[in-house]
Amino acid sequence: MELKPLRYFYEVARLGSFTRAAELLNLAQPAVSMAIRKLENELELTLFHRHERSIALTDEGKCLFAQAEKILQVVADAELEMQELKGLSRGEVRVGIPSMLGSFHFPPILMAFRHRYPNLTFSVQEGGTWQLQQMLEKGELDLAVIESETISDILEARTILREEMRATVSREHLFAERSSITLQEFFTEELVMFKPGYFHRKVLDRLAKEVGCTPNISFETNLVPLIRSIVKQGFGISTLLNMAVADDPDLVTVSFAPPIFLDLCIAWRKDGYLSRANRAFVEFLLESSRM
Repeated sequence: MELKPLRYFYEVARLGSFTRAAELLNLAQPAVSMAIRKLENELELTLFHRHERSIALTDEGKCLFAQAEKILQVVADAELEMQELKGLSRGEVRVGIPSMLGSFHFPPILMAFRHRYPNLTFSVQEGGTWQLQQMLEKGELDLAVIESETISDILEARTILREEMRATVSREHLFAERSSITLQEFFTEELVMFKPGYFHRKVLDRLAKEVGCTPNISFETNLVPLIRSIVKQGFGISTLLNMAVADDPDLVTVSFAPPIFLDLCIAWRKDGYLSRANRAFVEFLLESSRM
């Protein structure tokens, strides 16, 4: 089995379209279709159910797709390793960072790393920790910052940041004068929450279940500036890390009783090849976390 038609098959299956796969591969659609037909003839199997306006994997196609994903990732890792053995002078760090950390914690770290390694380039993906972990496991990212509770068995991780999760309220809110509040008190308030998939939301959903509360969610958004604005105007309360509100005198953070801490980690695939550029970034993060 040749690698090229396997790559074509993988992209068609992943995107669910011959047209979109051809555009991604910068090929004419008939060339992609012909390669897939040739692969099916070679395997003596039908890989796709072809309908007038859609396609779907057959059972045999689903099996091949799972194997193709692994094969193509191994090949990509091998190509990268061989490039580095030839003395590659430039490299790329592909890292996923949750939005709150991407806005408030990581900019100075990224700039300091760039200053130390000016020949390296960055590709930063922002999103929820669940989305980032899925991209990491599929090989779409080399590194991702995720919450320690979500780390799967196929990932290696190191803690880079420990932060307290605190209730965030307006300065006029009754909780603003409190030294701490209970989870039960928090969950009875109108809440401004991150959407499912973000580490704050995942932790809070778990905590609500543990204390037997149903969160009173009024707003859901992943935009930190919007959360801050809604809370400041008194339309709800939320939870943000101190770094996200330290510059705003109209917002107050209050500890939970007992305090809740989040351990945030830099993670990568155990079976993946971590390039020299990515290893340098991991070491830089660990070094920064010890300062």
